[in-house]
Amino acid sequence: PRAAERAGGGTAAMSLSGEDVLVVHDVRKAFRRSTGETVQALDGVSVEARSGTLTVLAGPDGAGKTTLIRLVAGLLAPDEGSLQVAGFDAVRAPQEVQDRIGYMPQRFGLYDDLSVRENLDLYADLHGVVASERRRRYEQLLAMTGLEPFQSRPAGRLSGGMKQKLGLACTLVRSPKLLILDEPTVGVDPLSRRELWEIVRRLVREEGHSVLVSTSYLDEAESCDHAVVLYAGRVLAQGAPRDIMARAAGRTFLAEPAAGENARQLQARLLADSGVLHAVPQGGRVRVVSTAAPHPDAGPPAVPAGGAATGAPPRFEDGFMVLLSGTARAPSPAALEAEAAPPRPTAGEVAVEVRDLVRTFGTFTAVDHVSFEVRHGEIFGLLGPNGAGKTTTFRMLCGLLPATSGTLHVAGANLRTARASARQRIGYVAQKFSLYGQLSVLENLDFYARAYGLRGRRKQERIAWALTNFELEALARLPSARLPGGYQQRLSMAAALLHEPDILFLDEATSGADPLARREFWNRINTLAERGVTVIVTTHVMEEAEYCDRAAILDAGVLLAEGTPSELRRRARPAPDRQPTIEDAFLAIVEDARRDRGGGDGWPAA
Repeated sequence: PRAAERAGGGTAAMSLSGEDVLVVHDVRKAFRRSTGETVQALDGVSVEARSGTLTVLAGPDGAGKTTLIRLVAGLLAPDEGSLQVAGFDAVRAPQEVQDRIGYMPQRFGLYDDLSVRENLDLYADLHGVVASERRRRYEQLLAMTGLEPFQSRPAGRLSGGMKQKLGLACTLVRSPKLLILDEPTVGVDPLSRRELWEIVRRLVREEGHSVLVSTSYLDEAESCDHAVVLYAGRVLAQGAPRDIMARAAGRTFLAEPAAGENARQLQARLLADSGVLHAVPQGGRVRVVSTAAPHPDAGPPAVPAGGAATGAPPRFEDGFMVLLSGTARAPSPAALEAEAAPPRPTAGEVAVEVRDLVRTFGTFTAVDHVSFEVRHGEIFGLLGPNGAGKTTTFRMLCGLLPATSGTLHVAGANLRTARASARQRIGYVAQKFSLYGQLSVLENLDFYARAYGLRGRRKQERIAWALTNFELEALARLPSARLPGGYQQRLSMAAALLHEPDILFLDEATSGADPLARREFWNRINTLAERGVTVIVTTHVMEEAEYCDRAAILDAGVLLAEGTPSELRRRARPAPDRQPTIEDAFLAIVEDARRDRGGGDGWPAA
């Protein structure tokens, strides 16, 4: 029997044309931590990928996706099992394998000081691509990625989406037998994500490339040929994406909020219901996956405490949640506070006021006369493509970067004259993990508690609170650099909340997180907002904007739109047969603005 049949994915892989470019059989791989604990990263994994197809490894953080990819690339050896890649044994002949694959890891090694063309030249030199072949290949790659007008631009001045496309082009300077992409869209905005996936699909459909890609964004799996769902080092299922989606057939619904209620509040109620397996905001409503398929004559379930539900076709994420329900993992509770919450400013008062904010770097304007305000207890979203100016705005709001001009008041302090006093009342979680990697979880918490002025018994109480509420006790002695990405995010947020700030800034805090981890994250955020904490968040996951009370969309440093999720959705251009989403609105607003100014995806990173 084929691997797809053994893993419960049916015979879908049999219908794919071509020979196997990858055969992984019963692979096991374990790692030993410095504490002596053994972690089983892969446990009896079997996978096959056909030549000329697009195969996706889908699963949460820590599922084993990157470990499997490194084994396939010949960078690690399995403890048990076998891997055949492009006809070669990856254990016995790793160099033969590496000569025939293209591998783009999560952190691809571009050289910021080199231009686009010089980066391509460097990788062509490394792979021995002759001059006559380069000319043809460069022309093709630059046209495919849209980078042809930017050949002389330093890579460090490209937006995040353009860097990913350049990394892909460098990986393809020679034509590989198997192209391997490890989470290529992490930290990439929706517009760039769409463009990157269009390139990958074109490589498969038009050029016959074989592609193996990993992702935590489960919507990306729906258009692939073959999907492998990994969890805790095991294959939960594999087959055609439609087969994974079918596991949730008859169990997916869209629930309407009751009068006076928003989608975030309805979601919280639904998740407390024993009949609900999963619930996420979608287009002003809440998408629900029930714990069991209803009787065919029963109709949609009743929504607790009012509202109504209608049936909805299943998505890949819904099938994933059904598969996950058969494992031991359970969602974390939303509650964060074990003790009484400290007094907060009155809800409705202005917590953040921004007027004509400008930040320039030399001749480049990263933030261009931006104005908005956020009220106490609100969740406010800053949305925008890579390079829009979101992080620059964030750094000014946190007092980490001075404004060039404009007024900026945070927590009652003028940040142009009293940045230090304002910082005592805010918490900040950076886009990239920025704690001390060589320090343990406990040492990091102790350091930040002291930095925030906590001492003695109060310090110990807050550290104990952080370890418990963010489920970090078992990892307290582990160096933070060795934590899985999801746990690094938890530690960053725990450190930012030690001093119980009035305002919390979250810069792409869920980048690369799987749906369940994002749900747990937002449960915590909702709890904080209910207790009066003001939350300002940037995100590239557009469904997360549904959690916000209001959101603003920026591009090229300019504020393009601001309003509630429902107000923003009115500017969307969805397909005729479905309700508009925030992502539809985001794409329409950004594309219209770029068309009006005659620009493209060429804005430098801010």
